[in-house]
Amino acid sequence: MQAVKTLLVFALLALAVWGLRQQVVSDKVTESLPVRYVRTEGVFQYLSKEEIKTALMPLVTASIFDADMQKIHETVTKLAWVKNASVERVWPDTIDIRVHERKAYVRWGQNGLLTEYGELFTPSNVDQFQSLLLVDGPKQQEAKTLEIMKGVNIALEDQALELAEFKVNDREAWEIKLKTGLEILLGRTGQLKKLQRFLDTFPVIGQEKIAAMQVVDLRYPNGYAVSWKPESEPIDWGKPKNQETK
Repeated sequence: MQAVKTLLVFALLALAVWGLRQQVVSDKVTESLPVRYVRTEGVFQYLSKEEIKTALMPLVTASIFDADMQKIHETVTKLAWVKNASVERVWPDTIDIRVHERKAYVRWGQNGLLTEYGELFTPSNVDQFQSLLLVDGPKQQEAKTLEIMKGVNIALEDQALELAEFKVNDREAWEIKLKTGLEILLGRTGQLKKLQRFLDTFPVIGQEKIAAMQVVDLRYPNGYAVSWKPESEPIDWGKPKNQETK
């Protein structure tokens, strides 16, 4: 009986030693397979591979087995210019990352950009997009504000006018500015109807008078008020142009 106990003890010790040896071997194998390459694929215009490298450096110092793919994916997709990404572990020492870059459609406020679908992102290089149309509105209303702006833009295009700025304030009043510099105040109600009514007067008032306008206030039920550019000449509204004096 004592002999059986002794054999059992030796067997357990052997299993423990074997398990420890296997663990040491496994650790050595793991350590011998570090991540050597991180391949980044995609068509980049504003996102740099250096930016991705800097963000991922702390996450790829482990072995290919221990690298946290989920964490790497989350880190990449948090970069401002990244629309979506996929991450894959490739045996024996490589991590493949495929990235799709966002496309800026308009500016949002001072520091943001919107995609065509109203997705807000705030890259560090927003200053180079000053030529884009400026849109601004209440927080969490980016997509809604963008859709309203698109409708305004369509109405203006019928008169060959280009929108430079579109703003909705906290009281939901609209303000627009054309590339010609003309500012138009639209108020809080019936904005598109009022805008169209103003545009319909263009053939009557003529391009000369339109060019002399600085601010047009459409917040009136049956008409609008005009502020003229300081350098514009006084306009005689009661005397048609080229009328002969008798």
